[in-house]
Amino acid sequence: MRVSERRRQVRLTVERDSTVSVTVPPGIGQLELVKLIRSRRRWLYGKLAERALLSNCRPPREYVSGEGFPYLGRSHRLLVVETGSADVRLLRGRLEIRQDVLHDPPMALIAWYTRRGESWLPGRLSPWAKRLDVACEELRVRPLGYRWGSCSLRGRLNIHWATMQLPPDLIDYVLVHELAHLHVPDHSDRFWRLVQRAMPDFGARRDRLRRLGPDLWLPET
Repeated sequence: MRVSERRRQVRLTVERDSTVSVTVPPGIGQLELVKLIRSRRRWLYGKLAERALLSNCRPPREYVSGEGFPYLGRSHRLLVVETGSADVRLLRGRLEIRQDVLHDPPMALIAWYTRRGESWLPGRLSPWAKRLDVACEELRVRPLGYRWGSCSLRGRLNIHWATMQLPPDLIDYVLVHELAHLHVPDHSDRFWRLVQRAMPDFGARRDRLRRLGPDLWLPET
């Protein structure tokens, strides 16, 4: 457990190794903390199950011509080329990677997914922000371990670069989930009611996300 002067509410985090960390504001009592953790048991069990799936079932990928890498829900075959205008580019349905970056292909592919997210996500985010009546001050695409996204109370959203492998409607769910946290920082019933008002079929999308997550490419770093 860590005490933070900057926190106003208790934050539970399931780490990459499935340990649970707790960050609390100053002065919180032990009984209050135990009560809150018990109320979050369903969420914790769900997160632990997701971590187990993500860590145990992820298929290996090889950085050779013909290997498939998803982008916006579609699998694109990798093509190793000798020359090209970029380290990685999507051209006529093929994901080209230049041979001279094969000394570290994960870095080149992560950079490509990140650039794609930085250009594609803002336009997708805008209508959902309006629907939820929130202002997103900043959107960053970055590695987030096994989290799809995170947000701060100041309106700064972080989205995992791996999210760009998902179908667009599931990316929408990730965005709505994080935007809703700008109103409600926890996963209380109030939070889920807000998500449902913005996206009535969020439950079906969430279930699909849990099923698809283990199939996405996420290199160990």
